[in-house]
Amino acid sequence: MRLDRWFRRHYPQLNHTRLEKLLRTGQIRIDGRRAKSSDRLAAGQIVRVPPIDGATAHPAREDAPVSARDASFVRQLVIHEAPDFFVLNKPPGLAVQGGTKTARHLDALLPALAKKGEERPRLVHRLDRDTSGALLIARSLGSAASLSQQFRTKAITKIYWALVEGVPTPKSGRIDLALAKTGRRGDERMTPQEEGEGQRAITAYRVISHIGRQMAWVALVPITGRTHQLRAHMAAIGHPIIGDPKYGNATPQGLPSGLQLHARSLTLAGKGGRPITVTAPLPPHMAQTWRLLGLTEGEADQTLAAN
Repeated sequence: MRLDRWFRRHYPQLNHTRLEKLLRTGQIRIDGRRAKSSDRLAAGQIVRVPPIDGATAHPAREDAPVSARDASFVRQLVIHEAPDFFVLNKPPGLAVQGGTKTARHLDALLPALAKKGEERPRLVHRLDRDTSGALLIARSLGSAASLSQQFRTKAITKIYWALVEGVPTPKSGRIDLALAKTGRRGDERMTPQEEGEGQRAITAYRVISHIGRQMAWVALVPITGRTHQLRAHMAAIGHPIIGDPKYGNATPQGLPSGLQLHARSLTLAGKGGRPITVTAPLPPHMAQTWRLLGLTEGEADQTLAAN
C-alpha cells in the first residue's frame, strides 16, 4: 500500500497538505529513512509518526454494508473473472474512489464481489469518473501486490479508444510531454510543462479511422499513468477528446453528450504466463456515436493488426 493511502486510512484527520509538509521536513520515516507519499509499505516495516495536533490513529474502517441493489449492479459489471482478479466494465459517471462530494463510488461496492470467507477485493489502478471501460480488480491483498508490480514493470497493456477533434498528423506516434497538476482544489487540471519540469508522461497513439478532417477515432496506449494523461496529451497536440468538458470543447451538434474515451482492453499475464486479453464493450453513448458516424469495431482490429 502507498504511504499516503496508509495515512488516509489510519489518520483520516490529516489532510494531504499537512502530510506532505511532514514528509518534506523528514518527520515521517520508514525504517528510519526519509519517506515520500508514493513509497509502498511492506509487512514488517516501521512507520515513524510524529505527534500530530488533532489527529489520532484509527484502525482501518469496516466497510459499510452493500445494498442488494448495489450488489446486483456491481456483479453485472464483471466481464472476466479469474482466480486472482476480476475485470469490470466501469460505466461513465461512476467514480472509482470516494472524495469530496462523492458519496457513491465503485470502491465501496467491491465487498459484494467477495464470496463468503474471501478477502475484500481491491483496486489496483484507476479510471477517471467520466471514462468507461476495463478496470482491473484484485481479489486479495496478495494478488493486488502482484498486479501492482505488473503495472510498475509495464507488463500490463491498456488500450483506450477515443474520438478526437481533427485528425492527428502523423497518424501514429508517441506524445512525450511532462504534466503537472495546476488549479484550485476541486478544479485541478494537468498542464504541459517545460522539459525537466513536472512528471514525465508518454502516450502512444494510432488513428484507426477518420470522418473527413473533422474527427478521428484513435487508439491510445498510456506508457505512463498520470492523472488525466490521455485527455491532457490529446488536447496538448491540438486534438482534444470529444465531450471533454475540462480539456476540450462542446460536443458537436448531433452527437450524444459524454466523454468519448473508453478503456477498450487490458492484456496481462495469466496462470502459466499466458497473456489474457479482456475487451470491454462500448458504453451506450459511444456505441450510439459509432453508429451515427458509421464506424465499425472491426476497423480497429484490421488497423492494429496491419501495424
